Amino acid sequence: MKRSDFIKSGAALVGGTVLSSNNAMAFNAQTKQGSTFQLDYAPHQGMFSASAGKDLLDEIKYMHDLGFRSLEDNGMPGRSIDEQTKAGELLAKLNMRMGVFVVPKGGNGANTLAAGKQEHVDIFLKGVNESLEVAKRVNAKWITVVPGDYQRNLPIGVQTANVIEALKRGAEILEPHGITMVLEPLSDTPNLFLRFTDQTYEICKAVGSPSCKILYDAYHQQKNEGNLINLMDLCWSEIGYIQVGDNPGRLEPTTGEINFKNVFKWLKEKGYTGIIGMEHGMSKKGVEGEKALVAAYREVDNF
Repeated sequence: MKRSDFIKSGAALVGGTVLSSNNAMAFNAQTKQGSTFQLDYAPHQGMFSASAGKDLLDEIKYMHDLGFRSLEDNGMPGRSIDEQTKAGELLAKLNMRMGVFVVPKGGNGANTLAAGKQEHVDIFLKGVNESLEVAKRVNAKWITVVPGDYQRNLPIGVQTANVIEALKRGAEILEPHGITMVLEPLSDTPNLFLRFTDQTYEICKAVGSPSCKILYDAYHQQKNEGNLINLMDLCWSEIGYIQVGDNPGRLEPTTGEINFKNVFKWLKEKGYTGIIGMEHGMSKKGVEGEKALVAAYREVDNF
């Protein structure tokens, strides 16, 4: 299917099946083919492979044609140097931004920074240095860090201090290059050390660096704590990056219980100009799923 045909058919789907008849006309009036969104949503590589194919560069071009202006690719460090370089060059040519990718073994899982063990810190710092080189190739400004598992043999205060000290070391590496590690509280398992927004806020304040901020993922935080807008507002000074996914299901907006139109309207009024990563799956497969995905973002971006 041609890109233009996809965009046109997607608009028809929006007007006919996703939006109500009462607001479809108003929506279509202000949504032009391939127009940019009010906020900077970043798809993941693979979200449009049914239409654009599996080549990363082709998919980046396709995302741009649909109106997206950023890309996320958690696995970017695993790509070849040549592919990273070409992706960075294409993003720059299209005036698109590179969103987060995950620091290799940056404290994930059993390699926990909460334990205070030097070998864990060394692995983390090695990942930070490797990520710095990747970031230079793809023009990335943010990298994701998860401190790892909770240590049940240590008091929470000691664990927190261990994490802070390790992150200070990482920030020292990144600060001269203007790159920020964003800490992501997760809901995947109660074994994780970092789970709550205010907990992450406290850590970022203690690290005290522009290179250590919060990655606020609305999907995880809806599961962990709810009260999304209020907690974002309370911790706003330390939020450096945002990701979304509806709950339950971790699918695109409009499929679950989160009122993303209100959340995005609040972000717009707050003056947020950063990236919003589309960190979720899709409710349908194939080309129809891709149309539904774009339609959902057009709907919630219409405020």
